[in-house]
Amino acid sequence: MTEATEIREQEGARREIAFAHESEREFAAILDYYQIRWEYEPRTFPLRWDAQGNPIEAFTPDFYLVDHGLFVELTTMKQSLVTKKNRKVRLLRALYPDVRIKVFYGRDFKRLLAKYGLRPGKAGPVDGDRT
Repeated sequence: MTEATEIREQEGARREIAFAHESEREFAAILDYYQIRWEYEPRTFPLRWDAQGNPIEAFTPDFYLVDHGLFVELTTMKQSLVTKKNRKVRLLRALYPDVRIKVFYGRDFKRLLAKYGLRPGKAGPVDGDRT
């Protein structure tokens, strides 16, 4: 995975974000464009514990949409990893039923980019579209 580090201005503060994948930076650009407040990887949910009660497996969704109370997980990777991710999302839903989460798969993300006039690898409007 490539890391896409970016300095972001949000709510009057500057912060550096090291996105784990380019798709996360592109998704953040869409959220910013529509002025949707978000946080990047703000919470980790323990999913399994050892006999002493220490977490041994956890899940950290990619985004939290502050005003919508919704976590978003982008899964644009190969299928073998998607299966593991789906298992973690199922566990999260079972253990934390009040937590709202939406998973965007590769095809969903490509449709989202197309809908908003973005190309993969470019976190801005396609030439000739919104400026």
